[in-house]
Amino acid sequence: MIDNPAPSRPDLASALRFLTELVAWVATPWALAPHSVVLAVASVVVLIGLPTVFATPGDKRQVLVPVPGVVTIGLVLLQLVAAVVSAWAAWPRPAAVLVTVLALAALVTELPRWRRLAPLGSDGQPVRPTA
Repeated sequence: MIDNPAPSRPDLASALRFLTELVAWVATPWALAPHSVVLAVASVVVLIGLPTVFATPGDKRQVLVPVPGVVTIGLVLLQLVAAVVSAWAAWPRPAAVLVTVLALAALVTELPRWRRLAPLGSDGQPVRPTA
């Protein structure tokens, strides 16, 4: 069970995360399309579909398939990495630099959420949920 429930309204972290997701959804197929249209389409399905289907209870209002917090963190990291790598592969340097700064800002603002999703004990190990 999550002690600190998700905020009921969007905050800076949510806005930056969403902007980075939008960039990933556009830049990744853009970068992949010259190599394979199938991969470009698959990238959109993965980047949009996985976070839609898999979510951590207490982090979203509706959860189709419940997963531990570390899975949600991994899905966010996938979006951030996809946005940055794809921007550098597909877009001019100034745009890629802006995307990198956006992703870094999103990463920093996500840390409190990640601590809530996957808390660590004093020994640095993940805290086991109590039944």
